[in-house]
Amino acid sequence: METALNRSKFSWAEYFSDKKTGGHRYSTEEFLFKEAKEKLFHLNGGKSLLDFGCGAGELLIYYVPNYERVVGADFSNSMLFEAEKKMWQQNYKNVDLILADDETIWDKLNLSFDRITATEVIQYMTPEQIDAFIQHASNYLNEEGKIVLFDIIDPKLYSLWKFGWFSQNFRFWKTLPRVGMGCFKQISAILKNRPRDIIGDSHSPYLIEKIANKHGFKTEYVKSMYYEYRYHTILSKDIMRPLRICEALAEGSRPSYFTT
Repeated sequence: METALNRSKFSWAEYFSDKKTGGHRYSTEEFLFKEAKEKLFHLNGGKSLLDFGCGAGELLIYYVPNYERVVGADFSNSMLFEAEKKMWQQNYKNVDLILADDETIWDKLNLSFDRITATEVIQYMTPEQIDAFIQHASNYLNEEGKIVLFDIIDPKLYSLWKFGWFSQNFRFWKTLPRVGMGCFKQISAILKNRPRDIIGDSHSPYLIEKIANKHGFKTEYVKSMYYEYRYHTILSKDIMRPLRICEALAEGSRPSYFTT
């Protein structure tokens, strides 16, 4: 039987086409409330929010009461259907749900936002797609707005987590079979033309910072409270950047962050 994991051409859109829950560590209301509370702290206010990749709305449902206007977007029909049920049950009137991916979302928006966020989304994007996403998002960001990318997989910490480094029962000799199995799964994934890790790709903080700087953002990194191998990136407009460029040009030098 053909599934999304063994088709000749793998597609994340097909993989999530029938999913009804997000990739949270626990699906209990208590855990999701705590996770949302952490993310609201880092979002740090604003009146309007775009939650790209909102999934089934597990976190979105906690965001909505804190904003005057909210838009949730996802490319999975099944996920959005679950999100819509949650919003309907709470009778929320200040939220719109849009079926869109990282390319089509921008043509479907009719307003700008104080905050644009994406949780566990960057792992399904290539560096080129991340670049394009930040560029487009910056055009829909209000003055003093922020882009907050939650739960990006750290390539170094994720490997340690997979081998049980953060476990209280960690024993070095127990990691050897895991290493072997991990190598086998990666080779098998390559042969079957699907992602080497089904939760997506990891991206170094240096890559995110390079892209952010290119588009005039400064970055702040925060370790995730609930996922040992993930980090958050908060992007805010670098208001001092034009001044530094002018100063550098006046001195006859070309700053490293200046791009044409």
